[in-house]
Amino acid sequence: MIAKGCAVVQFLKTLDFAHLIVGRFVKAGDMVIDATAGNGQDSVFLAKLVGEEGRVIAFDIQEKAITATKEYLLQEGLLSRVHLVQDGHENMQNYIKTCVSAVMFNLGYLPGSDQSIITRSDTTLQGVKAALSLLFSGGVLTVVVYTGHPGGQEEWDGLESYLKKLDKKNFRVFLCKYLNLKKSPFLVVVEKF
Repeated sequence: MIAKGCAVVQFLKTLDFAHLIVGRFVKAGDMVIDATAGNGQDSVFLAKLVGEEGRVIAFDIQEKAITATKEYLLQEGLLSRVHLVQDGHENMQNYIKTCVSAVMFNLGYLPGSDQSIITRSDTTLQGVKAALSLLFSGGVLTVVVYTGHPGGQEEWDGLESYLKKLDKKNFRVFLCKYLNLKKSPFLVVVEKF
């Protein structure tokens, strides 16, 4: 937070910033992907954006995550807008045959769950490649990255290496991170042209 006179301005959390950006790209009726359903925060956010006519496809390998996301969607009255898939995001092209306007990844482990079950460098890279191929021109991909757990830094190293090589004629890659907070999550945004 920054004190400004008598007012206090609070910085956005990394996930809030991802939502803010995706909200600029997605409109009612769109198809979008939540590549890591987790506890359902991104799925609920996306379901609200796409409206009654839109569709969210949400992936997670853990039954616990699919159940938590389903419960949250039911609570919000949004389940009819979301198709839940218990499978890895690296397999998204097996389920989606049309272009999408946005894909959201939230890496790491399921909060409040087994921390040994994590997103991994190889499957995340496959998932990101699949996501970029499914994006419309003018679409966006966001990745919230956590490096503070075992395997997190290696996952980021592989992803960063790939993203740096994306053709600047087709993609713009943006990195947003706190410089003075070690091991805090950070955001990668990829816009496709």
